[in-house]
Formats: sequence, structure tokens, C-alpha cells
Amino acid sequence: MASPRPAAADKEFPWWLVAAGAIAVGVAVYVATSDLYTQVISTVSRGVLITVFVTVTGFALASALGLVMALMALSKRTLLRQTARFYVEVIRGVPVLVLLFWIAFAGVPAFVAGWNALTGPLQEAGLTGALQVRDVSLLWRAVIALTIGYSAFIAEIFRAGIQSVDEGQIEAGEALGLTRFQRFRLIVMPQALRTILPPLGNDFVAMVKDSSLVSVLGVADITQMGKIYASGSFRFFETYSIVAYIYLLLTISLSLALRALERRLRRSKTA
Repeated sequence: MASPRPAAADKEFPWWLVAAGAIAVGVAVYVATSDLYTQVISTVSRGVLITVFVTVTGFALASALGLVMALMALSKRTLLRQTARFYVEVIRGVPVLVLLFWIAFAGVPAFVAGWNALTGPLQEAGLTGALQVRDVSLLWRAVIALTIGYSAFIAEIFRAGIQSVDEGQIEAGEALGLTRFQRFRLIVMPQALRTILPPLGNDFVAMVKDSSLVSVLGVADITQMGKIYASGSFRFFETYSIVAYIYLLLTISLSLALRALERRLRRSKTA
């Protein structure tokens, strides 16, 4: 049986959302009337700000780095293209959890050692102090790892979106005397964004979930706060149910906002 067309699917009444909303309200009422669940959610919710910070900061940096890699991959210079391809293929082949451990316990110490070696003369002259591994917090090590891990996937999204723009329009902009940056800003990116936005939004939602991996470094996000509470109270069912509930609220809200933005872009395109 053929699947509904996107336009028809958009017009369907969102019964799934009604069901999800009813469950969410029911859970919220139950939590509000239960002393145990109230205590659990008051503890776990302390990690929400850390989760939001890790996700937003990591995604913003990953998008910037991914755009640079995409532009390198589309460059006319062979060295830049091959460097971008090497970066993307290597980083995509490493699991995010492994990358977190490597950055936290191998990459950062190696960077600190290299930095101290380069700035040795300045340190001897008293112009700067030695950098210590402990100076780089575990929170920022986690952000760096997520930035590097997601930038490779985002680079491919940007590359595909930029290549989807009709070459004739770029040539027309060149004929009008627009510089390369003006063509990119006025012609390429506005059109590429319509192609880029859906997969980019999916990656943003995925990063919200993958941000839970930073708990393995002891970063006090939602998952880590849940682990701390559960290990002390042995209330594993209640604790991890609340953890899952909070993540669902975050991801479903983001998904709905992104779908609304996609529909708005489609309407502006057809207007």
C-alpha cells in the first residue's frame, strides 16, 4: 500500500500528539501528587541546564565546523577536498562514546603537552603560565567531543544542500558581477537551507539524546543526576522513568517546532 503524500500527511489530525499529550499530562499530574516522584524530578531537573548548554553549544560549534568542512570539500583545491574527505570519513567511523573518552583522556592531555612545549619560551620568560590538564573542565571536553563527532555528519548535510542549488543560478550571479561571497550569501545559502533544514533538525534532536553520553565523564546532566539519585535511593524504576520523561518532553517539543518551521518554509517557497 502506498504511503500518504507529505502534503496529505500534514493535513491529518495528529492523533499521536493527542495521545502523547494526554500521557504527558497524566504523568505530570501523578508526579505532582507523589512525594517520591516530586523528589526524583526535583533532583533530576537540576541537570536540565547542563544538558541544554551541552546541546546548544556543541551543535552551534559543530554546525560552524561542518560548514567549513563542507566548503573545503567543494573547493577547487585538491588538498582542501582531500583533507575534508579524510576528516569526515575518519570521524564518522568513530562512535561518539569512544570519541568522548579519547578527547577527555587522550586528546586533551596531548593538546596540553603540545601547548606547553610550544609556549615553553614564553613560560620561562614569565609571560604566561603552564597549562594544566585540569584547567580544561570535563564539561568542555564533552562539548569538544560532541562538536567534533557531529561536525562530520553536518558537513555532509551542508555539502549536499549546497550542491542541490542549480548551477545556472550561480553562473547568473557571477554574470551580474557578484563576488563569490555574495553569490554564496544571496543565492546559494537561502536555497540550500530548504534542503539542509530537515536533516539538520534531525541531528539537533539526536544531539539532545546523545548529550546523555556526557554522563560517563561525570558531567552533571540529566542522566548523571538520575544515576546519582538512583544509586543512593535504589529507586531505579522511578528515577529512569523520570529521566526518559524529561528527554521525551525535550525531543518531541523540538521535533514539533522543527516541523512547523519546515511547513513555513514550504509555504514561502510556493507563495
